Amino acid sequence: MKLTREERRKKRHKGIRKKIKGTYERPRLVVFRSHKHIYASLVVDEEVPNKVLTTVSSLSPEFKSIQNEEIKGGNVKGAEVVGKLLAEKAKSMGIEKVVFDRAGYKYHGRVKALAEGARKGGLKF
Repeated sequence: MKLTREERRKKRHKGIRKKIKGTYERPRLVVFRSHKHIYASLVVDEEVPNKVLTTVSSLSPEFKSIQNEEIKGGNVKGAEVVGKLLAEKAKSMGIEKVVFDRAGYKYHGRVKALAEGARKGGLKF
């Protein structure tokens, strides 16, 4: 039976997760994207269940105040803004280094823009 696109992505994500662990010193920056929105979270894998430190998405109030015709959750510019907002939140929590988890998505487009926005915001991968 042929796997769907989402099943193939989840299979790739499993392989990535075997190699990547988020700690309190270097939490895991995990990305999820849908057609209309993009989400980014900082996760610590040392606790059971995993602890989510903070989350920013294109649905959060900080993003909604910046949103306009060019900056939307479903485009590259919006993803870059989400990355910058996450970096600001992480800096306020005292986090400077993270491990990037692309969640099985290709590193291009919105995922790449989010990573570059987080780097511009001051996070180190």
